[in-house]
Amino acid sequence: MNQLHGLFSPLKIRDVTFRNRIAVSPMCQYSCSDGFATDWHLVHLGSRAIGGAALVMAEATSVEDRGRITPGDLGIWKDEHIAPLARAASFVKQHGAIPGIQIAHAGRKASCHVPWKGGALIPENAGGWRIVAPSAIPFHPSDPAPDALDRAGIQTIVSAFAAAAVRALRAGFEVLEIHGAHGYLAHEFLSPLSNSRSDEYGGSFENRIRFVLDVAAAVRNVWPERLPLFVRISATDWAEGGWNVDESVQLAAKLKPLGVDLIDCSSGGLIPNAKVTLGPGYQVPFAERIRREGGVLTGAVGMITEAQQADEIIREGKADLILLARGFLRDPYWPLHAARTLGRDAEPPIQYQRAFPKG
Repeated sequence: MNQLHGLFSPLKIRDVTFRNRIAVSPMCQYSCSDGFATDWHLVHLGSRAIGGAALVMAEATSVEDRGRITPGDLGIWKDEHIAPLARAASFVKQHGAIPGIQIAHAGRKASCHVPWKGGALIPENAGGWRIVAPSAIPFHPSDPAPDALDRAGIQTIVSAFAAAAVRALRAGFEVLEIHGAHGYLAHEFLSPLSNSRSDEYGGSFENRIRFVLDVAAAVRNVWPERLPLFVRISATDWAEGGWNVDESVQLAAKLKPLGVDLIDCSSGGLIPNAKVTLGPGYQVPFAERIRREGGVLTGAVGMITEAQQADEIIREGKADLILLARGFLRDPYWPLHAARTLGRDAEPPIQYQRAFPKG
């Protein structure tokens, strides 16, 4: 097969060219106070750019303070958040990668302790906050019910996503991803398991996707035409009666005309204890089908660990981009090592070249 179509071939989306097909998936670091990025984010994101990734995505970044998963979440709900984010974005770009950011709202999964403190819901009287959702259905049956959003509340959050996009642009990011996966607010609208509304935002497929379409349209309206827009979805809830891959294909086909360039294909997260069928590349078939039937670029993520495995996904047309999460936590230089495995010359920064001799 033609080497140009493999993992280390460039990818152009709109006016942005990625140096290869390897991206750092958004990974929450739970290391903020009041939403502000810190030196941890500069080093975390910057080291992956040095390590050879084409796209380095900042974690789920909340568009509202009440939309944080935890008090440690990154935020972009006020202008003061821009400067420390800009520092990280600038460093990433200086080292040959494209800086990206995922904007998000946690919905009914907000107001929780950070994972290393157990991840349970924080009561309001213990420093938590009121949470909102499409319907008054809690994530855990034992949790207090979230407040069901009214129409005005929905529009407030749609506007918050658009305002976040403007701040992301001012911070220097060149790829924007809307988080519509893992049981957070946008996903909660999509799934019948979390959306029992009877108005124009619930019931039928067309109504359940309305919030995601509204957000995508509002964001694309303020995000420059020259820059890519991604949407991450959970392609299936892995549960009877939930959101499924057939609906994901239909959603992708409706997002593309709104200016969405790539669907980042994950799964699950809507309900606790879903029966997920795990295995190497277990979510790749979702990316392949959405790419083929939805007519849109896709990203594959989930238990993609080996260079040859990632290369074959691209060569076989199953996805256009490989997003790595835990792989990058284990090895910030995964792309440099993958290049050597695949017989390509690694291209580290000049400061590191003596560790990666040519040939």
